[in-house]
Amino acid sequence: MAVLLNSTTTCDTLYDHRKFAQVFIPLFYCIVFTVGLFGNCLALHVIRANLKKMNSTTLYSLNLVISDILFTLSLPLRMFYYAQGFHWSMGEVLCKISGFAFYVNTYAGVNFMTCLSVDRFIAVVLPLRFAKFRKVSTVRYICLGVWILVLMQTLPLLGMKLTNEEPQNFTTCMEYPNFEKVDNIATILIGAVFLGFIIPVVTILVCYSFLSSKLLLTAKKNHLTDKSGRSRKAIGVICCVSVVFVICYSPYHINLLQYMIRKLVSHPDCADLTAFQVSLHITVCLMNFNSCLDPFIYFFACKGYKRKLLKLLKRQVSISFSSAVRTSPEGSSKDFIDGNRMQLNSERLTERKSHEHSQIKELRKNGRTYSVSERSSFHMNSA
Repeated sequence: MAVLLNSTTTCDTLYDHRKFAQVFIPLFYCIVFTVGLFGNCLALHVIRANLKKMNSTTLYSLNLVISDILFTLSLPLRMFYYAQGFHWSMGEVLCKISGFAFYVNTYAGVNFMTCLSVDRFIAVVLPLRFAKFRKVSTVRYICLGVWILVLMQTLPLLGMKLTNEEPQNFTTCMEYPNFEKVDNIATILIGAVFLGFIIPVVTILVCYSFLSSKLLLTAKKNHLTDKSGRSRKAIGVICCVSVVFVICYSPYHINLLQYMIRKLVSHPDCADLTAFQVSLHITVCLMNFNSCLDPFIYFFACKGYKRKLLKLLKRQVSISFSSAVRTSPEGSSKDFIDGNRMQLNSERLTERKSHEHSQIKELRKNGRTYSVSERSSFHMNSA
């Protein structure tokens, strides 16, 4: 692609990694799509069973799962785009819809994870002072507010041209170089990073730090709680959520932030822009991997999810085993051998009865008469 860096310099090395990307990125997204869709649909099924006992945590979890499912459903179009070597053949409108759905559900997930951390913090650390924020009626408005906030953050995308015709005869969609022509793009993206990542990640880490401290303190004071291991399990889940969030989301946002700051204070050259473009594709993949890791967190944190998944796996193993037994050669040969044995025993019994019958006939012919005891003795000897 020939991106104009200034009035005299262009950059045409931004998509030199096309051959590599069109194999590995679709493959990676295929895994994320399969695992993420299955895991989150199962989570939705578990949450749906508990809707009668709705509370703040269930409501936030429900919205998080819905955002993850909607995100995974937006992946096939991106997979097709990358598989064609960064070529978008479906028009500007569908590119906007795809990009809009992609980013709305990504940042909705971030915000609902933040809401969950605040909800847990209030429940454990400040249960009386801020109890009103955990009422279901209040949480419904908070969830609605989150969706509106994310829509407002992402809505400007619909007013921009997201596709670009490249000199090498392919059309890109939702690539950073397409935004280079937007006025004050560096300032806009720095603000987006603060609002969409830095504030949520600080909130999550602060809430979970206080929550862990409170649980440890409670466990020390109450030996029964300490022995039950509930506090340790809860802290383990908290650490897992925090680590997954930081590992998945930090590289992309730190990468974006550092380049935008450099763009404000200096003028990155073509090599810098190319390196940034390649790193964006890698870090976006890592960020999207979060939607497929969430179900594993549900597995360890939620008993209902674990029970449903194990039940499903056991049923599948049982069906597979039954099918294997019915169709296996070992099973068929065993049935054949058992059948032959039964037939052989039947033939021997028939022969023995025939032999006894002929002997009795012969004795009768000779005019001998036997008592019952003698006949019994005869039968025993014959046997």
